[in-house]
Amino acid sequence: MYDKKGKVSAVVLHAVKDVSSTGSTDIATMTQVLKDKNGEELTTTEYDISCTGGMVSIDFRSLSQSKMLESMGDVDYEITGTNLDLPNDLSVGQSLPDAGVNIKMNIGGMNMNMDTDITDRNVIGQETVTTPAGSFECFIITSTTTFKMGMSKSKQWIAEGVGVVKTEDYNKKGKLQSTSLLTAFSK
Repeated sequence: MYDKKGKVSAVVLHAVKDVSSTGSTDIATMTQVLKDKNGEELTTTEYDISCTGGMVSIDFRSLSQSKMLESMGDVDYEITGTNLDLPNDLSVGQSLPDAGVNIKMNIGGMNMNMDTDITDRNVIGQETVTTPAGSFECFIITSTTTFKMGMSKSKQWIAEGVGVVKTEDYNKKGKLQSTSLLTAFSK
């Protein structure tokens, strides 16, 4: 991950921990490790990605910071939401379903409610992206993320069999705020 000046701001490592099947659904349990720019581990998150009927569905809990909530000690919380769905048969011009997560917390008698909504998801193009991990034929997906403190827009380049290869995040005025780039990939 890079800041708006192109300097490394964090590193995210994704790994498939386990793959299982339930009926006609395949489930991959993923591990995500977030490290700061100096390589110090900040958080480790585990979530599921399921594939059934030609649809990949990312567990909405992956959109939350549940490990951070757990580290706060005596916090009661409930996480609900709608999974981030991605059809296996993407095509330019396609609109994708909305997703989101809601976190209700009680911290020492104080109630808080945090919503994150991902809307306006559209496949706007296709192009080859070259990164340190290789060259990938990608679909370009745009979306809007709305949360309590504001709104951002993003553009993702997604390759079949790989996932997100590149991301650009923009503030509500359209200025580039951060990017991410796939730097290594192995199966």
